[in-house]
Amino acid sequence: MTLQQLKYILTIVRSGSISEAAKRLFISQPSLSNAVKEIEMEAGIEIFLRSSKGIVLSSDGAEFLSYARQVVEQAELLEQRYMNRKPSKKLFSISTQHYAFSVQAFVGLLKELNVDEYECTLRETRTHEIIEDVRNMRSELGIIYMSDFNRKVIQKILKDNELRFHPLFQAEAHVFISEEHPLASKELLDIEDLDDFPCLAFEQGEYNSFYFAEEILSTRTYKKKILVSDRATLFNLLIGLNGYTISSGVLNKDLNGEQIKSVRLRTDESIQVGYIVNQKASLSQLAAAYVLKLKTVITDFGYPIIKQEDELA
Repeated sequence: MTLQQLKYILTIVRSGSISEAAKRLFISQPSLSNAVKEIEMEAGIEIFLRSSKGIVLSSDGAEFLSYARQVVEQAELLEQRYMNRKPSKKLFSISTQHYAFSVQAFVGLLKELNVDEYECTLRETRTHEIIEDVRNMRSELGIIYMSDFNRKVIQKILKDNELRFHPLFQAEAHVFISEEHPLASKELLDIEDLDDFPCLAFEQGEYNSFYFAEEILSTRTYKKKILVSDRATLFNLLIGLNGYTISSGVLNKDLNGEQIKSVRLRTDESIQVGYIVNQKASLSQLAAAYVLKLKTVITDFGYPIIKQEDELA
């Protein structure tokens, strides 16, 4: 088993397919497929599960990937130290629900990253896809929330997929509204106060279960409701239609602009935001640094970090 073969595996996981990885590696797809088969035969495990829809990491493959990443990172450090090799391009991918603080942490991390080249992916996407991304190691970690309503369901899904949730902070429910909204002067709102205004929420595709919703109170009946797929559209509709969305209340004006404000929502339900990781894999140095940056950003917003003995970072 060679260092180059281990790099092949890492590239396939990051690319999501053998064909795309072959393009990035500038080798033929059959050659890459044969290299993978050789590694699997030598290791005595099946690293990738193959189907008509493509490939995903097996349980053994996720564990293998964890060791492979450590070996490659250490080899690169040796090359830089003793062979004057140029530092490799930093690669990193996360998936997240639509949170400004996760974007702010991502921005902060890259600003401090002292390298000439990097290739990073920040995927704001649906709850089910976040779980799938981390399960298949397409992303090293995913940012989601849990509440009393969805906790048992989400925890079961995570357990079934050998994923672990690490809580970051607890937040009371808020709504985001326009600074020009008729209720913008209020410091506390009841959900009934908003009945005449459009409720904006992120659609969850074919997995549009109440338990996958990014907003609490998902089972409530709303007179006006609009589903969107991205944060920019949501904020444009929020301003243009005097709409609102239920959120954690963490609002970054540098990223979201000055036209949005956060108002406390009266409800007994709170939100626990955290990150999920694959239990079969360890975080790369860059992913661990991102977790630390997340905690710094959250603390700067005035939220205490939840202490947990088995925190990864």
